[in-house]
Amino acid sequence: MSCWETIADYALRSVGIGERLLPRDNFTTCQQFTLIGSGMIWNIYFGVLSLTAGFFLATAVALGKASRNAVIRKASAWFIFLFRGSPLFIQFFFAYFLFVALKPVSSVFDPFTSAWLGALVVLFFNTAAYSGEIFYGALQSVPKGDIDAADAYGMSGWTRFRRITWPTMLRLAWPAYTNEAIFLFHATTLVYFSGFPAWQQRGDALYYANYFADKTFNPFIPYPILAFYFILLTLVIISIFGLINRRLNRHLPSDVRGRMRLKLNLIR
Repeated sequence: MSCWETIADYALRSVGIGERLLPRDNFTTCQQFTLIGSGMIWNIYFGVLSLTAGFFLATAVALGKASRNAVIRKASAWFIFLFRGSPLFIQFFFAYFLFVALKPVSSVFDPFTSAWLGALVVLFFNTAAYSGEIFYGALQSVPKGDIDAADAYGMSGWTRFRRITWPTMLRLAWPAYTNEAIFLFHATTLVYFSGFPAWQQRGDALYYANYFADKTFNPFIPYPILAFYFILLTLVIISIFGLINRRLNRHLPSDVRGRMRLKLNLIR
């Protein structure tokens, strides 16, 4: 089988399109690149949807934690503490068995026992908690002079938040939020490594990398391939978020405009 035939058979296997059976022996590098790349579809799916939906919940949680209402403030603070204080792996584990326990109660919970929805809910709440804390810190750092200037122009309530507070909060939080986005995409590798089963061996990139490592007893080929894909994904995330950061800071002079650069940390 040529490499092009392998790509045609396995490129979309993780979503049920193409060859159903996985290769059993005589694994080629092309097969490993193709199947691990196929699994990246799920990692991107989990990351994009949970990050997009979590962004809005994170904004609400940040506003809730800064609220003058004690009930809303405490509820937001405990939500952040719960999902930041417990490991994501444990959250997947307990969420899966919670959804399984709720299946007899109502058929509504049936889809939640599948990774495509159940794991997505866990990632959604997890990133909302981390991002909510980031946004809360940025919200507390909004210059008081900006608020006073908005009051002087007669802005108040929703208008002041939409035109002054929220854009400034995003501009201050964006570098840290970019890191959270990168960590979230990396965390998607825990989905099929925890409680949620892979139906018909349709897993994510780590699932296939682990499959090849187990079959060949050689982890030094599939895991570097996995790392290569995630490095490419990280570069894409940094590029997209960098463009958004430039948009958020477009009103600033070019010499003081914050720029996002890729820095390699030798020690963390």
